[in-house]
Amino acid sequence: MPVDPAVQALLDLVPADAPPISALEPDVVRAGLAAMSEQQGTPEEVASVEDRAVPGPAGDIPVRIYKVSSEADQPALVYFHGGGWVVCDLDTHDSVCRALANAANCTVISVDYRLAPEHKYPAASDDCFAATQWVADNATNLSIDASRIAVGGDSAGGHLTAVITQMAREQGGPALLAQVMHCPVTNLDYSTASYRDNAEGYGLGLDTMEWFWNHYISDQNQATEVGVSPLRADLANLPPALVQTAEFDPLRDEGAQYAEKLQAAGVSVTYTDYEGLNHDTFLSFGLVPRGRDNIDEAAAYLRTAFGS
Repeated sequence: MPVDPAVQALLDLVPADAPPISALEPDVVRAGLAAMSEQQGTPEEVASVEDRAVPGPAGDIPVRIYKVSSEADQPALVYFHGGGWVVCDLDTHDSVCRALANAANCTVISVDYRLAPEHKYPAASDDCFAATQWVADNATNLSIDASRIAVGGDSAGGHLTAVITQMAREQGGPALLAQVMHCPVTNLDYSTASYRDNAEGYGLGLDTMEWFWNHYISDQNQATEVGVSPLRADLANLPPALVQTAEFDPLRDEGAQYAEKLQAAGVSVTYTDYEGLNHDTFLSFGLVPRGRDNIDEAAAYLRTAFGS
């Protein structure tokens, strides 16, 4: 189907002579995305928001905790933001986390993991795993039900979700109830049909993904490592998953392949491909109405998983 009109309107806002992200330094892109996040509209109110720092492998990791209730034993979503492991932070995804907390009726813990190129792979996944373990270990103090913890994220955050569930399986915990992946990166491979069809013109493109990957990893030979390409891992005995992809996204096929491989490994999977949308409308849900559909599907999935 054609590109969603709201998506096209955003694409049309980019000046024809604007330099591509791949021609810019990370700090410039970070500043631009921070400014764009302010256009999402007024963030939703939640019961409370608290910034904290939790211990990590290389120092404290900032997290932001969104609560919709002060009652004990709340379900929780540990959230990993997108941004190609290079850009974005707690603030760029503040509206996303508030919306998910309210719609899923759960506590959301957003993780501000270390970014590349200052901190190369596996810094991001190490931080995300440490933060997830901290949430599980401190569930009672956080008024969280340790048996109802899920993980999720968009784009690179979807990649980190896949990696963290695999790390939890290999390390014997923490126990994770479900995983939510929106437009995830799952494989370092530019040969898919969706990369060919969506290489440019729809927001995220081939050159930008090459820029992200080149900042994140130190050596292209790391592509074979499951911490880089989680699609290449054994996917048995992982938590039930929701995987969302978008028609005009170069990552569409690897997301679909991850869902298919999960299902083949005996994991319960809900897979939805959103026609007409481009990459990561979680992040633009305040401007793209059907991006709100992404949020609402994820929230409904989580409510069912949590039994709430």
